[in-house]
Amino acid sequence: MKHPVGLLMMVVGMPFLYADSSFFCPCSHASLQGGCAKINITPPLGIPLIGSKGKPSDVILDELYAKALVLSDGRTILAIVSADLLYTPLEEITQPVRKIIQDKTGIPEQNVLVCATHTHSGPEVFTLSKLPPEQRIDPLKLDQPYLQTLNRKIADAVFLAQQKMETVKIGASVGSAPELLFNRRTKKPDGSVLTTFSVPAETATTRKIEIGQDGTTSVSFTLTGTNSDMKFGPVDPRVWILRVEDADGSPIGALLNFACHPVCIYPSMPTTVSADYPGDAMEVVEQTEGGVCLFTLGTAGDMVPYQRGLAAHRQLGRALGGEAVRRLQFIGTSDTASLDAIRKEIQFPAKKTESSDGSNQSDAAQEVIRSEIQVLRIGEIVILGLPGEVLAEVGLEIRKRANIDNLVIVSLSNDIIGYVCHAEAYEEGGYESGSATHLAKGAGEILIRKSLELISRIRQPK
Repeated sequence: MKHPVGLLMMVVGMPFLYADSSFFCPCSHASLQGGCAKINITPPLGIPLIGSKGKPSDVILDELYAKALVLSDGRTILAIVSADLLYTPLEEITQPVRKIIQDKTGIPEQNVLVCATHTHSGPEVFTLSKLPPEQRIDPLKLDQPYLQTLNRKIADAVFLAQQKMETVKIGASVGSAPELLFNRRTKKPDGSVLTTFSVPAETATTRKIEIGQDGTTSVSFTLTGTNSDMKFGPVDPRVWILRVEDADGSPIGALLNFACHPVCIYPSMPTTVSADYPGDAMEVVEQTEGGVCLFTLGTAGDMVPYQRGLAAHRQLGRALGGEAVRRLQFIGTSDTASLDAIRKEIQFPAKKTESSDGSNQSDAAQEVIRSEIQVLRIGEIVILGLPGEVLAEVGLEIRKRANIDNLVIVSLSNDIIGYVCHAEAYEEGGYESGSATHLAKGAGEILIRKSLELISRIRQPK
């Protein structure tokens, strides 16, 4: 059954409103409507990829897709769209896509979350507009026709999902896959950090998974030589999965969330187009369950696969997809859930650099870097959309302090601002808090505080 025309007109014509005042009792709403769709966004060969250093792409290992989920409770309509890209910058992708979506579907821009799977084997179509001017990419050097087509296709995924809307039931579950990843911020005895981007195959076999008394999971390896005394940081092993089924219980879609860098193919195959391990994971779910599976990235800033390469790409994807399929079998679903959406601009202090005369100044005279955070609520499920590559430690702190069982954190949502690190990371050193970010110390704590404020706001009675 398609989305009723009358209901759609009511949603389209109304201003942004909060949903029902009862967060935990959505029974006053109409039956939930939902739809899913996907569209191919694979670039033509010849477009440089993120890791190709300007070399043209010459192999397509996996097709790339934009996938969308649209839900409506009769008052509020939400859209989540995930694309097999490295980023979805606010100025270049998210804002144009939201505008197209609102024009074509009537879904308010503030109700649309646009995120990237963060594959490092996708097209280079970003100017890096949040960086200082001298580090940005000239828009004329990018394939502008492809970028414009890309934005229209991402929006079309939402349009197609809305066209397929019918009465649905939803439910969620959480699994775990700690064997797939590790925290690359390895710490020396003096407290400083050395970034361990990968471990040799023989070292990977020594993997040890431990859960502390506080519930924190760590994955470590037995290192040798000068690195034998290194300690590995915490990981977030959660595999969160949303099930969307029709009135008869048949799956029409799923949303998968996991926190690990999609870098199995990168950098060893720099000119190969690939969706990396998330592509395999989504394919496993779709082939097993049917419907459309979206992948969203958790707080994976310092999380990497336990192994890299083509074999690991397939292995990790199938293992993650298998865990998702397992959890999907036992999810209880409901056709009633109130929906809500809220977003807020956020500002971060820019990192200071030392000028030639020895004085400190902000990068490119920037005092702040602006972006946004977003929260969507689906019944008791809270989806927090954060910009940038957020370190696991920041995400774990948000989760701990929010104290919500069904909290889903989606990084690289709506924008890219570089790495977002906790304060200790600046003292410890390492790649993420060093050259990889232009955010000053305290950025992680700002993100934690503002996220908790927005989560609290969306949960308050209206």
